[in-house]
This record gives sequence, structure tokens and C-alpha cells, in this order.
Amino acid sequence: MICSILCGMKIIIIGATSGMGRELAQQYLALGHTVAITGRRAELLLELKTQFPALYTGCFDVQTDDAVDRLQLLITQMGGLDLLIYSAGYGDPSTELVPAIEIDSTATNVMGFVKIATYTFNYFLQQGHGQLAVISSVAALRGNSWTPAYSASKAYVSNYAEGLNIKARKLNTNIVITDIRPGFVKTKMAKGNGQFWVAPVEKAARQIRAAIDAKKRVAYVTKRWWLIAFIMKRLPYWLYNKIG
Repeated sequence: MICSILCGMKIIIIGATSGMGRELAQQYLALGHTVAITGRRAELLLELKTQFPALYTGCFDVQTDDAVDRLQLLITQMGGLDLLIYSAGYGDPSTELVPAIEIDSTATNVMGFVKIATYTFNYFLQQGHGQLAVISSVAALRGNSWTPAYSASKAYVSNYAEGLNIKARKLNTNIVITDIRPGFVKTKMAKGNGQFWVAPVEKAARQIRAAIDAKKRVAYVTKRWWLIAFIMKRLPYWLYNKIG
């Protein structure tokens, strides 16, 4: 662990061809860390590799059977792993409850996530240390009629992260799990009307890094979204039903 601090961390970001994942990769590279990114779009990975030759890349979908094998290969190529950030996620509005949208969101955000998270936790357990940071959402706090699968799947991510935190404590191991819950961030994922407090990607990524550095268990991005979270959790159903 001392070498990781002095020589820079070995970091893998799952789902980093665009948005917050991509920005995090660029910021960590600028700080001198060893960084690998994954994504489904080979052309975007190549573009980033051309821009940052020191970057490691792995082209795969978290839903596929060989996702863990591809992750293992990246870890081997980097010579280890200190921090994994799970930034892969999908969610389109589904006002008419389109089955394809609901199923794809759930497959990526739940099954793809749990596959990577369980492997990473067990890797860190064998290693004796490590940090897993998951990008959830403020949307995880309540159900949502516009994006039902997205909200439900992000709730799964947050609850799973809490379970892993408890497991790490019970096993008395130096594993940190950080649950990042962004509000609106100016990315392609931010869709729909009525958005507010929309954070620039660069600012969101800086706050995510700060939360990871501080080894926080839960962090809202930007920080003032804790207020919305506080209100959302306490709104009675009859009232939330008018806006959710």
C-alpha cells in the first residue's frame, strides 16, 4: 500500500469511453497514476489511447460472459490493482414502459455490476487491501415513473455497496467501498426536462476523486445534493407520488 501511495495507484475505470468515467481517467492520468479504462466502443477507446499512450484499455461489455476474464487480463497487464471505479451504467426514459429499455438497464446496472463487484472484492480480499468505488445515483433513493428500471437498479448498486462495506468490516480487512451518488451532471446520460443544479463533468469528477481519497462510505455529487437526498427520503408517499 505504501508503494501505491508513493508510486501512484493502479486504477481501473469500468465504463470510461465518455462522461464522468472518461473525465476521471484523464484527471487520474494527469496526477501520475497508472490507469486502465474499459468500454464497449472500440473507436472511442482507440481515440483515448492515441491521446494518452500510457493508458491501458479493454474493450468489452460488462454483460458478456468473458467480462471478468477481460478484467483479469487488464489487472495482469497493469501489474496489480488498488482502485476500481464502476462507472458503467445505462438508463433511458421509459414513460411507456418499453421492455427492451427496462431489461437492458437492469442487465447492465445489476447483473453486469455484480459480476465485476464480486470479482473485485474477492481480489482485494486476497490482496489484503483495495478500494471499490461505485457510481450510483440520487435516483436510487426512490422509485421513479419515468425511469423505473434505472432507479431500481441504482438502488441495487447502493444497497450492494453497503452490504460489501459491512462484509469488509466483519472480515476485518482493509477494503474500502465508496458509494458515489451524483445528481444531474452534464453528460449524455442526463436526459429530460426540469433538470437543476447540473454540474460540469470536470467538477463532478473532482468531487468524486475527493470522496474516493477521503475513503467516504457515501458521497453526493455535487455536495449540495445531500439536501435533495434528505428531502426525498422523508417525503411521504402521497406527496412523492405527485412528482416521482
